[in-house]
Amino acid sequence: MNLISTTAELAEACTRLAQHPFVTVDTEFLRETTYYPKLCLIQLASPDEAVLVDPLAPDLSLDPFMALMGDPNVVKVFHAARQDLEIVWMIGKLIPAPLFDTQVAAMVCGYGDSVGYEQLANDLAKARIDKSSRFTDWSRRPLTEAQLAYAESDVTYLRDIYLALAADLAASGRETWVAEEMAVLNSPGTYEVKPENAWLRLKGRIRKPKELAALIELAAWREREAQHRDVPRQRVLKDDALMDIVQRAPRSTEALGELRSVPNGFERSRAGGEVLAAIERAQALDPQTLPKLERERGRAANGAVLDLLKVLLKATADAERVAPKIIASSDDLEAIAFDDEAQVPALQGWRREVFGEKALALKNGSLSLRVVRGRVTVG
Repeated sequence: MNLISTTAELAEACTRLAQHPFVTVDTEFLRETTYYPKLCLIQLASPDEAVLVDPLAPDLSLDPFMALMGDPNVVKVFHAARQDLEIVWMIGKLIPAPLFDTQVAAMVCGYGDSVGYEQLANDLAKARIDKSSRFTDWSRRPLTEAQLAYAESDVTYLRDIYLALAADLAASGRETWVAEEMAVLNSPGTYEVKPENAWLRLKGRIRKPKELAALIELAAWREREAQHRDVPRQRVLKDDALMDIVQRAPRSTEALGELRSVPNGFERSRAGGEVLAAIERAQALDPQTLPKLERERGRAANGAVLDLLKVLLKATADAERVAPKIIASSDDLEAIAFDDEAQVPALQGWRREVFGEKALALKNGSLSLRVVRGRVTVG
């Protein structure tokens, strides 16, 4: 299969693809050495054809591709779409719509949590995928025939997977369940990384307000530095070093240099000076302005309740024949264990009907769990 490498070829292909009710989409990218993903290949397929696009071609504009992604008459089908959508958003500040994620749909249809593409291809398209090219360098040219065949299979079998899952959802009347999940993927906020929120990735490892203040300042500094240099966060400062600085709060170059997790010489660098400045800013913050650490206290006080909610979730998922993850996350369960009015997805929409009301009833003593013939039942 030839790679599309000119704008004219891409425009012609996208015009053909747009004549169909849906198009399957996948991307290959690299981000091991960069902060932002480097797009290396785009795969597209309609019921009639599959095309591969070379975004690294020097004379290629992706405008026709972006127009197709924004076409309201064509459903864009991805599997585990989040990273692909992040790339499309990064390139064109556009989120493909209408959107269908087969991984989300498969969870609603009872295929388990975060089911892989290979499993669905085997179960629904009766195909076996050669994974040997999965972790190759997609930025090198020319791509091999094996790479091209693997890339094409990521969108050709996706057609059968989509049709099977869409039919299953229609039969069960659960299209709206998937639609609610698509709302998260359709939100620009899902892909906009704000340095001031970077601390949320590591918040479970701190306990004291002063530590939280330092974490907020240091995580934001690291995020901005990684974005500016276009390198992974860990290349700027590893997580263990960042957390060590948070907990020790060094106030001088010498104190920073004494931390074993910090690279040699880091304390004398520009970055070392900025880290010390971040610690100073954190020390000056009013603890009353910081986010609350209630969830940690809630977890300790409601461990038994949390365990019961996990059992209830498993029983509910089995009864509904859906993946537990699509109903409630571990964060949802912890929040419910601590607060009956927690603002979490499990207490909203269809999830509240299926699980949330039962969770609150169990927590407050008006619902019980029993074991009948080896199975947990709700009563």
